[in-house]
Amino acid sequence: MTTLTMKDEKRIEVIQRVFRGELTVIEAAMIVGISERQCYRIKARVKQHGAKGVVHGNRGRACQRKTPEKTVRRVVELARGKYQGFNDHHLTEKLKEKEKIDLSREKVRRILRSEGISTPRKRRASKHRSRRERREAEGMMLQVDGSPHDWLEGRGPRLCLIGAIDDASGKVPKAFFTQAESSWGYLRLFWAIFKHHGLPQSIYTDRHSVFWTDREPTLEEQLINKRPLTEVGRALDELGVTLILAGSPQAKSRIERLWGTFQDRLVSELRLAKAKTLKQAQAVLDRYLPEHNRKFSKPATAQPAWRKASSQHIEQALCFKQQRTVANDNTVTFDGVIFQIPKKSPHRSYANKRIDVHVLLDGAVEFFYKKEKLASFDSKTTHAFGLYRTNKKREGFRYGPISYQSTQDHQPHPDIFTLLLT
Repeated sequence: MTTLTMKDEKRIEVIQRVFRGELTVIEAAMIVGISERQCYRIKARVKQHGAKGVVHGNRGRACQRKTPEKTVRRVVELARGKYQGFNDHHLTEKLKEKEKIDLSREKVRRILRSEGISTPRKRRASKHRSRRERREAEGMMLQVDGSPHDWLEGRGPRLCLIGAIDDASGKVPKAFFTQAESSWGYLRLFWAIFKHHGLPQSIYTDRHSVFWTDREPTLEEQLINKRPLTEVGRALDELGVTLILAGSPQAKSRIERLWGTFQDRLVSELRLAKAKTLKQAQAVLDRYLPEHNRKFSKPATAQPAWRKASSQHIEQALCFKQQRTVANDNTVTFDGVIFQIPKKSPHRSYANKRIDVHVLLDGAVEFFYKKEKLASFDSKTTHAFGLYRTNKKREGFRYGPISYQSTQDHQPHPDIFTLLLT
């Protein structure tokens, strides 16, 4: 039995008027909205088959390009099993790359929705905001942030992902997992980026206590009209990198969208790799980043604006700095450890001098007096220098993460420093 639509009924009525001589074929074609030749065809089919003549011959037939039912069942099985939690686009890519199932994103979406499988990402209603145009060149601005999240979905410890995104191209030059946002984490991030690419013109971030402090300025800072800086702020200032503090999360929308993408795609990749530790998660991230940059970055409109700087300059800026007074026996007490300043001349003493103490990202300690290096102590060999701990209470000046086990360089020795949570 053939069911006629309202469109079919209209055509039947018009063709019948042609048979009765009330309309010509040309007039009927104009009324129906088809060509004259097509109207002759329909007239002939109606004359031969009756009302069925206005029905298209393919109606009710299965499409020859229909996706095989076996393939549909396989897609649904993978979406509910191996690739559970993957968004539509990500799943489409995995089906093509890993499972050799070449379907369009829209086809995958239709299959999933027809089976009651919804997208894992929930979108909120959009708000009207003013758009800030991208910078013209790479290196003009880096947006940096940290994202505390259950990246391992309960299979391991809760981690924080610290990373940066270039404002012009959308590339992620570096990102790594750590236990929490800290000064050491951001300094290490900057060290990796600056050594490989160079110095950016500006850093755009939020008002985390790592970057911004509301403490009152010291007398010395008041005299030179200088606002209080954190260790990270001081390091960027020494390198001539402008620190820009955002007033809201929406202001640094590019890196916020990056976290949304990572919390979707990267979490799925970590689940697929069955990562359970920080080291395993970092290995997955290192494999994922080049692919992410290839898919989501865009070319900048101008030549790169990175500024070159020597490794020594970067290393001396990206560290922790404090001041101490040298004792009469030319020793310095720092973080509960007594350091002996080597004797350079029998006629020179640094007793009662105010010196600068630099703690590098790898845990090494260096002493400077008016830019002259007095001594350097490797974090792994401090006890070989005859150092010993005092019985005093530790001063609480702490640095890198002792529990951060990774293949990355520049990690403090666990006997010296512990995690700084700022």
